[in-house]
Amino acid sequence: MSSHPESGFTLVELVTVVAVAAVLTAIALPSFQGTMRSNRVATSTNEVLASLAFARSEAIRSTRFSSVCGSQAGTACDGEWTQGWLVFADRDGDGQLESNDTVLRFGQGNPKLSVGNPSGDVVTFDARGRRLSNADQVVVLQPDECGEQPLRRTLTINASGQIRVQRGDCE
Repeated sequence: MSSHPESGFTLVELVTVVAVAAVLTAIALPSFQGTMRSNRVATSTNEVLASLAFARSEAIRSTRFSSVCGSQAGTACDGEWTQGWLVFADRDGDGQLESNDTVLRFGQGNPKLSVGNPSGDVVTFDARGRRLSNADQVVVLQPDECGEQPLRRTLTINASGQIRVQRGDCE
Protein backbone atom coordinates (compact mmCIF):
# COMPACT_ATOMS: atom_id res chain seq x y z
CA MET A 1 0.00 0.00 0.00
CA SER A 2 1.17 3.47 -0.94
CA SER A 3 1.63 6.16 1.64
CA HIS A 4 0.87 8.89 -0.92
CA PRO A 5 -2.68 10.23 -0.94
CA GLU A 6 -4.58 10.23 -4.24
CA SER A 7 -4.24 13.49 -6.16
CA GLY A 8 -6.41 14.95 -8.92
CA PHE A 9 -9.62 16.85 -9.41
CA THR A 10 -13.03 15.84 -8.28
CA LEU A 11 -15.96 16.09 -10.64
CA VAL A 12 -17.40 19.03 -8.67
CA GLU A 13 -14.13 20.97 -8.95
CA LEU A 14 -13.92 20.31 -12.68
CA VAL A 15 -17.51 21.44 -13.32
CA THR A 16 -16.89 24.60 -11.26
CA VAL A 17 -13.79 25.50 -13.29
CA VAL A 18 -15.62 24.90 -16.60
CA ALA A 19 -18.56 27.07 -15.45
CA VAL A 20 -16.28 29.94 -14.41
CA ALA A 21 -14.40 29.71 -17.74
CA ALA A 22 -17.70 29.78 -19.67
CA VAL A 23 -18.87 32.90 -17.82
CA LEU A 24 -15.57 34.71 -18.41
CA THR A 25 -15.63 33.80 -22.11
CA ALA A 26 -19.22 35.03 -22.48
CA ILE A 27 -18.23 38.37 -20.96
CA ALA A 28 -14.97 38.82 -22.89
CA LEU A 29 -15.97 37.62 -26.37
CA PRO A 30 -18.14 40.59 -27.47
CA SER A 31 -15.50 43.04 -26.33
CA PHE A 32 -12.81 41.10 -28.17
CA GLN A 33 -14.87 41.03 -31.38
CA GLY A 34 -15.26 44.81 -31.20
CA THR A 35 -11.52 45.18 -30.79
CA MET A 36 -10.89 42.92 -33.78
CA ARG A 37 -13.32 44.94 -35.96
CA SER A 38 -11.66 48.18 -34.87
CA ASN A 39 -8.20 46.81 -35.67
CA ARG A 40 -9.34 45.59 -39.11
CA VAL A 41 -10.67 49.05 -39.98
CA ALA A 42 -7.53 50.78 -38.68
CA THR A 43 -5.23 48.43 -40.60
CA SER A 44 -7.12 48.76 -43.89
CA THR A 45 -7.45 52.53 -43.50
CA ASN A 46 -3.70 52.79 -43.05
CA GLU A 47 -3.08 50.55 -46.07
CA VAL A 48 -5.34 52.64 -48.32
CA LEU A 49 -3.75 55.86 -46.99
CA ALA A 50 -0.28 54.43 -47.67
CA SER A 51 -1.25 53.44 -51.22
CA LEU A 52 -2.68 56.89 -51.95
CA ALA A 53 0.41 58.60 -50.47
CA PHE A 54 2.66 56.25 -52.45
CA ALA A 55 0.83 57.05 -55.70
CA ARG A 56 1.10 60.76 -55.02
CA SER A 57 4.81 60.63 -54.14
CA GLU A 58 5.50 58.39 -57.16
CA ALA A 59 3.80 60.92 -59.45
CA ILE A 60 5.93 63.72 -58.02
CA ARG A 61 9.14 61.65 -58.10
CA SER A 62 8.73 60.45 -61.68
CA THR A 63 7.13 63.69 -62.94
CA ARG A 64 4.37 61.57 -64.51
CA PHE A 65 0.85 60.59 -63.64
CA SER A 66 0.11 57.91 -61.05
CA SER A 67 -3.27 56.37 -60.23
CA VAL A 68 -5.07 54.23 -57.64
CA CYS A 69 -8.10 52.13 -58.55
CA GLY A 70 -10.21 49.29 -57.18
CA SER A 71 -9.07 45.87 -58.36
CA GLN A 72 -10.09 42.31 -57.54
CA ALA A 73 -6.96 40.52 -58.71
CA GLY A 74 -4.38 43.26 -59.15
CA THR A 75 -4.34 42.97 -62.94
CA ALA A 76 -7.05 45.42 -64.01
CA CYS A 77 -9.07 48.36 -62.70
CA ASP A 78 -12.59 47.08 -62.12
CA GLY A 79 -13.84 49.39 -59.36
CA GLU A 80 -14.02 46.59 -56.75
CA TRP A 81 -12.25 48.35 -53.87
CA THR A 82 -13.44 45.75 -51.32
CA GLN A 83 -11.28 43.06 -52.96
CA GLY A 84 -8.21 45.31 -53.21
CA TRP A 85 -6.70 48.37 -54.83
CA LEU A 86 -4.01 48.88 -57.40
CA VAL A 87 -1.38 51.62 -57.69
CA PHE A 88 0.05 52.11 -61.17
CA ALA A 89 2.20 54.53 -63.14
CA ASP A 90 -0.32 56.05 -65.54
CA ARG A 91 1.79 57.21 -68.50
CA ASP A 92 -0.94 59.20 -70.25
CA GLY A 93 -2.98 60.22 -67.17
CA ASP A 94 -6.25 58.78 -68.46
CA GLY A 95 -6.95 56.71 -65.32
CA GLN A 96 -6.99 53.47 -67.32
CA LEU A 97 -4.53 50.63 -66.71
CA GLU A 98 -3.11 49.89 -70.16
CA SER A 99 -0.35 47.62 -71.45
CA ASN A 100 2.27 50.40 -71.37
CA ASP A 101 1.44 51.35 -67.74
CA THR A 102 3.41 49.85 -64.85
CA VAL A 103 1.73 48.26 -61.82
CA LEU A 104 3.54 49.56 -58.74
CA ARG A 105 1.61 48.00 -55.86
CA PHE A 106 -1.46 45.90 -55.10
CA GLY A 107 -3.21 46.10 -51.73
CA GLN A 108 -5.31 43.08 -50.78
CA GLY A 109 -8.75 43.82 -49.30
CA ASN A 110 -10.21 42.18 -46.20
CA PRO A 111 -13.29 39.97 -46.73
CA LYS A 112 -14.85 41.22 -43.48
CA LEU A 113 -14.55 44.84 -44.56
CA SER A 114 -16.40 46.94 -47.10
CA VAL A 115 -14.23 49.41 -49.03
CA GLY A 116 -15.71 51.63 -51.66
CA ASN A 117 -15.28 54.67 -53.83
CA PRO A 118 -18.89 55.90 -54.21
CA SER A 119 -18.10 57.71 -57.43
CA GLY A 120 -16.22 54.64 -58.72
CA ASP A 121 -13.53 56.91 -60.10
CA VAL A 122 -9.85 56.21 -60.28
CA VAL A 123 -7.78 58.56 -58.10
CA THR A 124 -5.12 60.09 -60.39
CA PHE A 125 -2.28 62.40 -59.35
CA ASP A 126 -0.28 64.63 -61.69
CA ALA A 127 3.45 65.42 -61.62
CA ARG A 128 2.91 68.10 -58.97
CA GLY A 129 0.99 65.76 -56.64
CA ARG A 130 -2.40 67.26 -57.38
CA ARG A 131 -5.44 65.26 -58.43
CA LEU A 132 -6.77 65.60 -61.94
CA SER A 133 -10.36 65.85 -60.72
CA ASN A 134 -11.42 69.18 -59.21
CA ALA A 135 -14.14 67.69 -57.00
CA ASP A 136 -13.19 65.89 -53.79
CA GLN A 137 -12.93 62.12 -54.15
CA VAL A 138 -13.99 59.80 -51.35
CA VAL A 139 -13.01 56.28 -50.25
CA VAL A 140 -15.20 54.74 -47.51
CA LEU A 141 -14.24 51.81 -45.25
CA GLN A 142 -16.40 49.98 -42.72
CA PRO A 143 -16.74 46.45 -41.34
CA ASP A 144 -19.64 44.19 -42.36
CA GLU A 145 -20.83 44.26 -38.74
CA CYS A 146 -20.21 47.41 -36.70
CA GLY A 147 -21.85 46.71 -33.36
CA GLU A 148 -22.14 49.88 -31.31
CA GLN A 149 -18.82 51.38 -32.39
CA PRO A 150 -18.36 54.27 -34.86
CA LEU A 151 -16.15 52.26 -37.23
CA ARG A 152 -16.85 53.93 -40.56
CA ARG A 153 -13.85 55.78 -42.01
CA THR A 154 -14.24 58.28 -44.82
CA LEU A 155 -11.06 59.29 -46.66
CA THR A 156 -11.56 62.53 -48.57
CA ILE A 157 -8.92 63.43 -51.16
CA ASN A 158 -9.10 67.08 -52.16
CA ALA A 159 -7.92 68.65 -55.43
CA SER A 160 -4.46 69.42 -54.02
CA GLY A 161 -3.97 65.74 -53.13
CA GLN A 162 -4.32 66.12 -49.37
CA ILE A 163 -6.18 63.32 -47.58
CA ARG A 164 -8.49 63.82 -44.61
CA VAL A 165 -9.80 60.89 -42.54
CA GLN A 166 -13.12 61.24 -40.77
CA ARG A 167 -14.71 58.78 -38.31
CA GLY A 168 -18.41 58.10 -38.34
CA ASP A 169 -21.22 55.70 -37.57
CA CYS A 170 -21.73 52.76 -39.89
CA GLU A 171 -24.56 52.83 -42.39
